[in-house]
Amino acid sequence: MSYEIQPHNAKSASVWNSGGAQYNEISRGIADSIEHCVLRLDPKPGERVLDLATGTGWTSRVVARRGAQVTGADISADLLSFAAEQARTEGLDILYQLGDAENLPFADGAFDAIISTCGVMFASRPEAAAAELARVCRKGGRICLTTWLSDDNVFRMFMVMKPFMPPPPTSAPPSPFEWGRTERLEELLGRDFELAFEKGVSFYREPTAEAAWERFADGYGPTKSLATSLDEDRRADLRRDFIAFHAQFSTPLGICVPRQYWVTRGIRH
Repeated sequence: MSYEIQPHNAKSASVWNSGGAQYNEISRGIADSIEHCVLRLDPKPGERVLDLATGTGWTSRVVARRGAQVTGADISADLLSFAAEQARTEGLDILYQLGDAENLPFADGAFDAIISTCGVMFASRPEAAAAELARVCRKGGRICLTTWLSDDNVFRMFMVMKPFMPPPPTSAPPSPFEWGRTERLEELLGRDFELAFEKGVSFYREPTAEAAWERFADGYGPTKSLATSLDEDRRADLRRDFIAFHAQFSTPLGICVPRQYWVTRGIRH
């Protein structure tokens, strides 16, 4: 079955594609929050589980090791290619599928459980993505999401990048960090799921603040595509500001940035 990303998400797919295999190192930096989310999802052997916005597949591999039948979906074909290769290397049987969170290529009620770790929050049309989560989750099934808080350090990192971005179009999508407020999560998901929330902290560690810049400029689509779009002087300014932000979190051993998130668990009505 051929499947295409919706035209309005083509640019977003290109941005995430730009991270390539190096995006897996970004996932390594949030591995603690992924383990937290998988723990609260509690996947059982044989259950059909969707990892939505799987990226390079880190979360899908954690779930598959628990014996679930895992499908990983993402709008980035390049990230999926790495995910499939990594799963084969680790001897894990995971199906990877190109998938737009706002228009998923799956049947109604296809999954017992759905997980998305700092992924679905970046969908450009949140209401459509929330409706799809409900559609492909069976009655009595469950979802578990991690979403960055709306006013914490990942948000602040994006604010460092914002002055270097072109002005958004008048029809710009809502901020992904709206998913970092429980009120907004209730608006999006509360009609279809019985929700419960738990706050967590992920610790991002690097040897230096400069290493954080190299990591993100090399492997994180939004940072890499932005840096690539700038002239040499502006790129140098972005690098300086990005490093200065991370240097605030220096320790005697390097940097350690606490990044707060919500785990949202939902039981399908």
